[in-house]
Amino acid sequence: MSLEIIVPIIALIGVLVLVLPEFIRTNYNIKILIKNLSIWIIVILMILIFIYFIL
Repeated sequence: MSLEIIVPIIALIGVLVLVLPEFIRTNYNIKILIKNLSIWIIVILMILIFIYFIL
């Protein structure tokens, strides 16, 4: 893996670490938590697919 792939992945993990505590605190209901997690997973997968295939 080249640096062009590793750096965005590290940035996404950094954002996740910064956002995760508040994300969990505000999603006290399991249904809301699963819905929001699925949205985040879809967004991250779309970004990673874009990085992998386009760049």
